[in-house]
Amino acid sequence: MTGVAWTAIALLGATLFGSLYYLGSKIDSLGARLDSRIDGLAGRIDGLAGRIDGLETRIDSLGARLDARLDALTNRIDTHLERHAG
Repeated sequence: MTGVAWTAIALLGATLFGSLYYLGSKIDSLGARLDSRIDGLAGRIDGLAGRIDGLETRIDSLGARLDARLDALTNRIDTHLERHAG
């Protein structure tokens, strides 16, 4: 009877060890896949950074044009008000 119990314990231990080994290899393969996908996304993000720099330059130039137009409009309004209030 003792031999049967030890055999059952050994089978359960082997099954548990095999299951843990299988799950460990599965987790490792998923980690490798995730690493490769993250590396791919890093390349895409680097590409977007260049596009963002171009947009910043464009927005800055549009801001400068808008400032110039607002200054010109302010001068025209000031001249108009001086003419009527003066």
